[in-house]
Amino acid sequence: MAQLLLVEDDVLLGEGVKSALEQDGHAVALAHNAAQAQKLWQAVRFDLCLLDIRLPDGSGLDLCAGFRQTRDTPIIFLTANDADEDVVRGFRMGGDDYVTKPFAPEVLRQRVLAVLRRTRGTAQIVRDQELEIDLERQTVRRQGEPIRLTATEWKLLERMVRSRGRVLTRTMLLEQIWDVEGSFVDENTLSVHIRRLRQKLEPDPHNPRYIVTVFGLGYTFGEML
Repeated sequence: MAQLLLVEDDVLLGEGVKSALEQDGHAVALAHNAAQAQKLWQAVRFDLCLLDIRLPDGSGLDLCAGFRQTRDTPIIFLTANDADEDVVRGFRMGGDDYVTKPFAPEVLRQRVLAVLRRTRGTAQIVRDQELEIDLERQTVRRQGEPIRLTATEWKLLERMVRSRGRVLTRTMLLEQIWDVEGSFVDENTLSVHIRRLRQKLEPDPHNPRYIVTVFGLGYTFGEML
């Protein structure tokens, strides 16, 4: 499974593409404008971005240039502009592929898989002597024994593992796990899930090594020994 950012101002097309990609097991965050895309980009470390060029509040090309200043996440442009100069400009701005509209959902799915194969390493396992997290298979083992997580617990853990080295604020996590899916919850719900994750993962939940609180800010995923 990969974390994908889809930026598409056409609501119906965006929902259709999102649904098609989710059939392959990907987690897809959908933004309808540049402002939403920038907010999600800052909050989540995505594996791939699918980026429309014409957006209501800016250009996807400019957005790509900004993204490239912080990360080398692969980017596939989705656009009705199929002129050679537009394609060349897209690649020069840092795009990895270019899909023109209209396109068949299966074609896009295969393009996504092809880019992910080229750009993602085969190692999707994070481990130390105590804990093993397989991001591809969505499994967790503690001292070799499988740990059963709920769907929400897994999403929360995966976001933190993929963003390890960064502090995720409580607001970021609430937006990533719940608000993106159209559900709105209070911070107490997040605290409950953090506590349950610690009980399942930590050797000593009262002195967490993996799900670490950064006081006044949020949480970070601790270093694997």
